[in-house]
Amino acid sequence: MRTGPDTPMGKLMRRYWVPILLSSEIAEPDCPPVRVQILGEKLLAFRDSQNRPGLIDEFCSHRGVSLFFGRNEECGIRCAYHGLKFDIEGKCVDVPSAPHMAPKMNIKAYPCIERGGILLAYMGPPDKKPEPPEVEWCGLPESHRFVPKRLQESNYLQAMKGGIDISHASYVHRYEVHVDPMHQGTKANDYIKADGNVILDIEKTDFGLTLYGRRNGEPDSYYWRITQWLFPLFTRIPPFGDHALGGHVWVPIDDHSCWAWSINFHPRKPLSAEEREAMQQGKGIHVEYEPGTFRSLANKSNDYLIDRRAQKEKRTYSGVFGFSMQDASLPESMGPIQDHKREHLLPTDKAIGMARRMLHDAALNLEKGVEPPALDAAAQRVRAAGVLLKHGDNPQEWAKRHLADSVNEPVYSI
Repeated sequence: MRTGPDTPMGKLMRRYWVPILLSSEIAEPDCPPVRVQILGEKLLAFRDSQNRPGLIDEFCSHRGVSLFFGRNEECGIRCAYHGLKFDIEGKCVDVPSAPHMAPKMNIKAYPCIERGGILLAYMGPPDKKPEPPEVEWCGLPESHRFVPKRLQESNYLQAMKGGIDISHASYVHRYEVHVDPMHQGTKANDYIKADGNVILDIEKTDFGLTLYGRRNGEPDSYYWRITQWLFPLFTRIPPFGDHALGGHVWVPIDDHSCWAWSINFHPRKPLSAEEREAMQQGKGIHVEYEPGTFRSLANKSNDYLIDRRAQKEKRTYSGVFGFSMQDASLPESMGPIQDHKREHLLPTDKAIGMARRMLHDAALNLEKGVEPPALDAAAQRVRAAGVLLKHGDNPQEWAKRHLADSVNEPVYSI
């Protein structure tokens, strides 16, 4: 899963809008610049005097000095070494010692947009730029969403596979769903804990994959958890009762690590003060952080603060507390790049196999001049669901009627 600029997968990833950082990391005009590493490239994000976000090469074209140490002033970053200045488009607008050289000193830059509190960049061919994402939470006001990120110390594919693994919730999360404030008090918990033998069906769609996980529900019905993988970065989480909806974005930093964005939102009402406080405390799909960083307090270096007594007492299944770190610790335990030759996949891994194949085929096809899949942003207006359906009802037909355009539908949750 190499994602550098000249790799097949890297070229594929660059055909989509990619989350870069929180808008709040460059909160105001002429604020300090922020180093960014995405898809193996070392870049610099900043906001200019007109409040426009920019993403440029981190290094000055003169002698390769990092522009992180530069001055963000008067609509550009001025290198602290010899005073060359660059705007948000990477254009060199001033070379004090040789003004005539400015047009030859331009550096790489990528167009940026802001959606849902996130700065996104398009890093592909300029004439192939797609429409901005239309994932539901992107269009909601700040009061309705909570959007943080955390470092994950495994490659993108390992991390993302956890987001499309429907069956693991019956095991690794089973002892916390009844007490976690973002999941407690819902009938879904009972169905998930009672039936770990989830039956999985998968539908290939214009946006990626829809996953249908069937568990026993009531005597005359099945409990279906329906989720989506929006090729190649976004995953959705089926909701629990009246709690906030959720989703993830998985973004490669380099070949060995990625950013995991964890989003909660309500489509039609603000998050309550209690919900927001729980999220800030690391409940649900969120984490506590090492101070001043985006690295979780429980991490690989401290064995995720594993508590063997709590594991034995059935307060946590794996000994690790917190849904996100339970989900991160196991893919990270494989090593930064897993050897897939050693795997023996099961029927519940069908979605993982399909996602791998779709990514592989899309990357190779792009090399042959075939356009990538899932570029239509309008197809992203889907919503995950948890629903009881009578035995014999077709979940795919139900999803086409109720989940294809989430804006006009209620939240289906149990």
